[in-house]
Amino acid sequence: MQGPFNRSGKGKPMAEINVVPFIDVMLVLLVVFMITAPMLTQGVQVELPQVTSQPIETQEDNDPIVISVDSEGAYFITLGEDSNSVSLDEMAARVTTILERRPGTPVMVRGDRNVAYGQIVVLMSTLQGAGVANVGLLSEPPQDG
Repeated sequence: MQGPFNRSGKGKPMAEINVVPFIDVMLVLLVVFMITAPMLTQGVQVELPQVTSQPIETQEDNDPIVISVDSEGAYFITLGEDSNSVSLDEMAARVTTILERRPGTPVMVRGDRNVAYGQIVVLMSTLQGAGVANVGLLSEPPQDG
């Protein structure tokens, strides 16, 4: 009798699993997730809440560096009472110099509400390149009424 259940020692049953279909399915799933994953994080509409927050306590002997961006997109650097208009590259050089002289000086960013978000991101990237590890964002409490 010939067939898959032959008891003679010549034709043993196959004990291997064919993994080719499994690999095909995994590759299809990989491609699907690679295409859909970036779409999940882009284009999300976000309405940020308005909340009140507690002011940050600073040390009296260590005035923060305040980088301001006005509504026209001009940069200003303020240290203590001294405020100067600067370009983006000049601001990075000054912040680096100040942090070399006084490490641990806090850096704060004040941006006008009409300034494009991208300009603030460029500013924060420039500050990171200048050696600033932490940047604080300044805001005002919401007006009641």
